[in-house]
Amino acid sequence: MTQSLSTSGNYRHIFGPVLSRRLGRSLGVDLMLFKTCTYDCVYCEQGRTTRHTACRKEYIRIEVLLDELKNFLSSFPAPDYITLSGAGEPTLHAGLGSIVQGIKVLTNIPLAVITNGALLWDSSVREGLHMADVVLPSLDAGNAQLFTHINRPVPDISFEQMLGGLIAFRESFHNAIWLEVMLMEGITSSDSEVREIADHVRCIRPDRVQLNTVVRPPSEDFAKPIPRKRLEQLAALFEPHAELIADYDGAVQEMAAAPDADRILKLLERRPCSLTQIAATLGLRPVETAKHLEYLAGQNKIAQKRFGADTFFSTVHIADEEEIR
Repeated sequence: MTQSLSTSGNYRHIFGPVLSRRLGRSLGVDLMLFKTCTYDCVYCEQGRTTRHTACRKEYIRIEVLLDELKNFLSSFPAPDYITLSGAGEPTLHAGLGSIVQGIKVLTNIPLAVITNGALLWDSSVREGLHMADVVLPSLDAGNAQLFTHINRPVPDISFEQMLGGLIAFRESFHNAIWLEVMLMEGITSSDSEVREIADHVRCIRPDRVQLNTVVRPPSEDFAKPIPRKRLEQLAALFEPHAELIADYDGAVQEMAAAPDADRILKLLERRPCSLTQIAATLGLRPVETAKHLEYLAGQNKIAQKRFGADTFFSTVHIADEEEIR
C-alpha cells in the first residue's frame, strides 16, 4: 500500500525536475502504477504496456500525491512547470480533476498535462483538465489502420472516437494545447501519410504542433527514427508549421542536482537515458556518472541497450507496488 512520505525526501510519485525540450525544468508528478495505459505504442521508451486498460479509478491516493508535492515545493526551488506525466496515462486516474484543482491551490507554477489523448472523448476527463495551463496530447496516425498498428489501443477505443475527443477538447479548453505527432521511418514518413495527419490537425486546431521521432530504444525494434532533414521537410506540411522537438543529439543544459546513484536511478525509472544525458541532466561529470552506472549494474538495478550510436540505460523493473483499492 502506498504511504505518504512527507519529510524523508524519498519521493515515490514526484520526479525531477528534469530538463524538457518543451517545458524547461519540469517537475513530474506520476499518477499511475508503472505502465498502466490505454495504448501499447510500438515506439514507447518505457517498453510494453503491462496494464492495458481504459478503466478509470484512483490508482494512487490523491492526498498522497498532493502531500508529496507540497513537501517538495516547500523544500526546493520552483520548477518552470509541474507536469502530470510518467510511466502511465494520467487521464486514467479517476481523481484527475481533484488533483489538478489541488495543485492549482498549492502553487501558481504553471501546470502541464502530458496525455496520449485517448480518453478526451469522455466529458469528465475534459472537465478534469480545464484548469491546466497547457495540455500536450498526441496524434500519431491519420487513419484507423495506422492507429491500430502504431498505438495498439484497448479494444474500446476507436480511431474516430479518439479523434473526436481531440476536436471536442479544443472546443471546451481555452488554454494552450500543444499537439505532439510521433513519426517513424517506413510507417508514417511519406508525404501522403503525414498529409493525412495534417488534415486532422487542422480540425483539432492546436496552438502548437510538435513533431517527434524515435530517439530512445523503443518497445518494438521496427520503430525507427526519421532523419532530421526529412523531419524538417515533413514539418512544412502542417498548419501551423510544426516545430521539431526530437532530441537527436541528446544535448541538454546542465542543472544542479544531488550527485549520487539514487538520483540516477530515479531518473532512469522514468525514461531511458545515455551516459551523456544522465551527466548533463544531473550536473555530474561523465567519469562520476560512469562509476555510478557501474555500481547500479552490479546491483542488477539497471540494464543497458544499444540504440543507434548510443548506449541507453534503464531500470530493471520488478513487481509494482500493490494497487490502492
